[in-house]
Amino acid sequence: MRLNAEGWDVRRLVRRPAAGPDEFTWDPAGGEVPAAALAGVTAVINLAGENIAAGRWTEPRRRVLRSSRMEPTRALARAIGGMPRPPEVFACASAVGFYGDRGNLVLGEDASRGEGFLSELTAEWEQAGAAVEASGVRWAALRLGVVLSPEGGALARLLPIFRLGLGGRLATGKQWMSWISREDAAAAFVHVLATPSCRGPLNACSPGPVTNADFTRLLGFVLRRPVAFPVPAFALRLGFGRMAEETLLASTRAIPRALSATGFRFGQPGLEAALRLELGRPRVGS
Repeated sequence: MRLNAEGWDVRRLVRRPAAGPDEFTWDPAGGEVPAAALAGVTAVINLAGENIAAGRWTEPRRRVLRSSRMEPTRALARAIGGMPRPPEVFACASAVGFYGDRGNLVLGEDASRGEGFLSELTAEWEQAGAAVEASGVRWAALRLGVVLSPEGGALARLLPIFRLGLGGRLATGKQWMSWISREDAAAAFVHVLATPSCRGPLNACSPGPVTNADFTRLLGFVLRRPVAFPVPAFALRLGFGRMAEETLLASTRAIPRALSATGFRFGQPGLEAALRLELGRPRVGS
């Protein structure tokens, strides 16, 4: 784990029975955080939240997406606010989905909130975390782009299709994708904990966003597979409904202005190099 490698002692809140002295079982829905888990801590990181793109946004699914974010965040914020000696920083996961579908517009952290369920959910999520500022605790929300990992998320879902040579762009492919390598995402959280100037919303995404067409082309290139099977927009809407409209077809061209201004340097600012690192596909001869 990156935090351990950087010299941090880490305690984990888990929903299953604790498996060691560094784990504490909790039930976010119950609203209580084990006091021993927070005693004496310097920083709290909140990564809670069900996968947004795991399926259609039915009404029950939307309730799960909201509760899986709001309940843990509110519980942690309340617990932090009630501590006689609270931590220095509360760093929360957020998402560039805050901005919604904005076409070719370049989006810094000062851009307004977009329209739709995902934008509303993200804004509500951030507001819940920001409550700790009333107690003098530094709050930061890392608005993550698509995190590149072969073990989960969008990339993991695409890999089987692309490895069969059945991959292709989504709709026109002109929609912008904000992304970040898994290594840089972890490094960004560590940087936020150690950097007092990191506060408020921070776009945690590569300085080189790409269109969906470029993403699929580069993924096929790295895997040495063709990308000749575009998926039409109507098929995505038919299969995923509102979720497709606000994620797969939405165009979000976010850049990390605030994070870069605090001195953060991306280890993988380019997509091809990031994909090669995550997929273990170095260039021939390198």
